[in-house]
Amino acid sequence: MKKIKLIEVKSELGAGTRGASMGVDALRVACWDKGSDYFKRFNSVSVPDLNYTLFDKDVFPNAHRIDSILTVQKNIANAVEQTIDMGMFPLVLSGDHSNAHGTIAGIKAAYPEATLGVIWIDAHADIHSPYTSPSGNVHGMPLAMALNIDNLDRQINDPEPETIFFWNSLKKLGFNGPKLEPRHLVYIVVRDTEEPEDYLMQQQGIKNYTYAEFTQKGAERVADEALERLKDCDIIYVSFDVDSLDSKFSKGTGTPVEVGLTVQEAKELNYHLLQDPRVVCYEMTEINPTLDTENTMAENAFDILETATEAILHRESKSTAIH
Repeated sequence: MKKIKLIEVKSELGAGTRGASMGVDALRVACWDKGSDYFKRFNSVSVPDLNYTLFDKDVFPNAHRIDSILTVQKNIANAVEQTIDMGMFPLVLSGDHSNAHGTIAGIKAAYPEATLGVIWIDAHADIHSPYTSPSGNVHGMPLAMALNIDNLDRQINDPEPETIFFWNSLKKLGFNGPKLEPRHLVYIVVRDTEEPEDYLMQQQGIKNYTYAEFTQKGAERVADEALERLKDCDIIYVSFDVDSLDSKFSKGTGTPVEVGLTVQEAKELNYHLLQDPRVVCYEMTEINPTLDTENTMAENAFDILETATEAILHRESKSTAIH
């Protein structure tokens, strides 16, 4: 049976709001408050972050701190690849969502020949590039890195050569070329996008389960359909951004958005998705306790994390029984 290994990434270099670096610690506090032994049960490794560079002047207006982000993502990719190579299941707890590309790079480095599918549960599409981003915040760019897409049709920025150098280095991280195809990306409850992202989603035919469709079909059916859409994929990565939850459940994330999942819906969705034996990695991200009261988001997220972990362990025990 595969053991779960926690990979803690406190980097918040990609976020526009400070505080996501404390997300992992907020989960630990929620764990203690609940009287759970979760963080004792699993080995964890902490990936070095460069958050101290947030005090330095940023010289990359179209992709803030992209130089430091590249370094952090190399470390994430190594940690994920090594965990998979050791026969363990990497469960990534990260600060901001730009880190997810480091995770994807590590998965592709471990499985270079495999066809990767990605299920992205998020209020945001995260498919901007330095050429299209209105904010320059790199947590809006991880999927464009993974898909190796610049979206020059919708270019609004003219990034400096240095920015482009680091951007191209990120796109090549872990695997030279696209790490997944647009048809192997499924969005769930994405609802806060900009025009360049809408254009790409439409042009590439990327499926998004809106919240209306989600409530109509229910968590289990959406999970089944999403997994069916990825039937040609050998391996799957599930990325859960806590802002996929409706903003009434918490303010404890950098970019909360209304009309999203309830905590119960998120638990059911993650549980059903993680039953699929092709899922090789799970990530939870964007918890920011500095924006919160009473650590609400981390407590909700911890409940979801426990359910997700239970699904992975339940599936693993089934597969051991079969062999």
